[in-house]
Amino acid sequence: MNFQKIFVLGAGAIGSSYGALLSRKNDVTLIGRKSHVEAINAKGLEVSGDIQERFFVKAETKIKRIHPHSLILLTTKAHDSAKALTDTKSLLKNNTVILILQNGLGNKELVEGTVGDKIEVLRGLVAVGAEFSEPGKIASWNGETILEQTETSVKIAELFNESGLKTRVSNEFGREVWNKLVVNCVVNPLTAILRVRDNEIVTEALKEVRHGIIDECVRVGRAEGMVFEPDLKGLIDKSILRYINFSSMCQDLMRGKKTEIDFLNGKIVELGRRHHIPTPINETLVSLIKSLEAKQ
Repeated sequence: MNFQKIFVLGAGAIGSSYGALLSRKNDVTLIGRKSHVEAINAKGLEVSGDIQERFFVKAETKIKRIHPHSLILLTTKAHDSAKALTDTKSLLKNNTVILILQNGLGNKELVEGTVGDKIEVLRGLVAVGAEFSEPGKIASWNGETILEQTETSVKIAELFNESGLKTRVSNEFGREVWNKLVVNCVVNPLTAILRVRDNEIVTEALKEVRHGIIDECVRVGRAEGMVFEPDLKGLIDKSILRYINFSSMCQDLMRGKKTEIDFLNGKIVELGRRHHIPTPINETLVSLIKSLEAKQ
């Protein structure tokens, strides 16, 4: 399948990063906030970090028309998915493909419930660091994209890799989702509460908290039928040390925006209650993040 057009719906830090690289070889339009769109259209998108380049990519505040065989990368916050797609639903065609690139659990079900069963909806995982500096400027660090196994995903992976986005298709996508979820449950709330970069939470003082979060997530995940690596704590600690960006949740709180806590630690709490598994650390983190949100 060849995509005639790619839309990035919710072009913040991550979405703009993907859109910029894809625009090298594809017809891409970023859909974002007015100030970001105006800056990009005036001077281009300036990307720093592992990429040092200015991209002259198209940008709009909303999707006005969807071409046949279009790919939509959904990079809004998980809680904004329904609203973003409701505004676009009437424009969707049967051969439109939506690829969700978001954190958390329950995203795909939410999107499918919004657009119906005639549209192919796929899920991807993002292990790429990105920060929104100011309108028209982002920072991006190399990482990996993981897609669920389908024929369309194989085509998308080829397209991504050709554009410099390291991507693979996984036949164990459920396990990949949970592994990423556990990492996010550790990194996002702790960095958001402490207002530090991701790698700064790998300290001896926070070891019990980090590992306590992981223990609760693993117990809930196992109840959901997941299998985890035996040295998951050590693997997660090592992986976090490589992340030098501010997490998305930390960036959200610094900008006074709502976070995705309900799709991360909130999901662990929800599933824990369903399986009668206590999750006191995750419950505390959810309460703290919601308190910080309320203060803003």
